Amino acid sequence: MKFGFTQVDVFTESPLRGNPLAVVHGADGLSDAQMQAFARWTNLSETTFLLKPTSPEADYRVRIFTPGGELPFAGHPTLGSCHAWLEQGGVAKTAGRVVQQCGVGLVQIRRDAQRAAFAAPPSRREDVDAGLLSRVLVALGLSASQVRAAQWLDNGPKWLGLLLDDAQTVLRIEPEHAVLKGLAKVGVIGAHPGGDDASGDAQFEVRAFAAPIGIPEDPVTGSLNASFAQWLIGEGIAPARYVAAQGTRMDRSGRVHIEREGDTVWVGGHSVTCIRGELSL
Repeated sequence: MKFGFTQVDVFTESPLRGNPLAVVHGADGLSDAQMQAFARWTNLSETTFLLKPTSPEADYRVRIFTPGGELPFAGHPTLGSCHAWLEQGGVAKTAGRVVQQCGVGLVQIRRDAQRAAFAAPPSRREDVDAGLLSRVLVALGLSASQVRAAQWLDNGPKWLGLLLDDAQTVLRIEPEHAVLKGLAKVGVIGAHPGGDDASGDAQFEVRAFAAPIGIPEDPVTGSLNASFAQWLIGEGIAPARYVAAQGTRMDRSGRVHIEREGDTVWVGGHSVTCIRGELSL
């Protein structure tokens, strides 16, 4: 069987500087096992498979796989899949708005001349057990005094989210991935002093450690940034509009654009196509 294939770099305007995503088009003929095997072979943080929608409201359906399993939702696969679908001739039912069907249901994606943004799905929050938090901090090399707040964040993917004292603390972390593998996926965020990083375009720094699903550090993570935004804006810690940098320690320059309008948090970024071709399975 042959399928259209696109590899997209997401949350960047420059190829090789964001988070890569493999997209398989017209994948209805593939089995779950074939999808998982291909995702394991690409060894990217996520690989997506575009399918015919089963909801009349959706423009397309997507299944999202990591090397270790399937996700009900993820941010950079949402924007990257939308980019690839449109590039291959997809036409949305509503101009300027794409509706994606995935494991968490229908996700709205809006587009303008610059970039696309998805409406963050509802995020559930829970307190973190003190014993687990203590073990995670040891694995990250952090002291309790460097942590301003901790929450479980769950919008499909579940993360242990840590608000740290500043962006430099985020960037200095040298995690013990083997230890984290047995504990939790951990996301950390810290504000840049003065409101911006050295490039002058990002107010927060984010890192994502996902050893439990086979990804020591994810370059740029839309779902985590969505949950962070809902949490921190809701608590009055972050402004209603900001840019987060991610991937800095991995020599990437991911930029996640956050904007809250009413009750909706929009998570946006640029996408660029790096590879177009045909997949044979």
